Amino acid sequence: MRALIHALRALRRADHGATAVEYGLIVALIVLAMVGALGVFGETTSSMWNNVSQQVRETAPGAP
Repeated sequence: MRALIHALRALRRADHGATAVEYGLIVALIVLAMVGALGVFGETTSSMWNNVSQQVRETAPGAP
């Protein structure tokens, strides 16, 4: 019984798992921010290249 109580007290004091979870949450937030930024910049870049393509088509009359 004493060994169980001692193990539970040691487990309560251990904070290595909590630190790993905190780092995991930070990494997850960074990844979410990167995905959001890529979505915004990807859409902007796609619009830009579509505009360039349209301008080339208008300038080169024989192009497909």
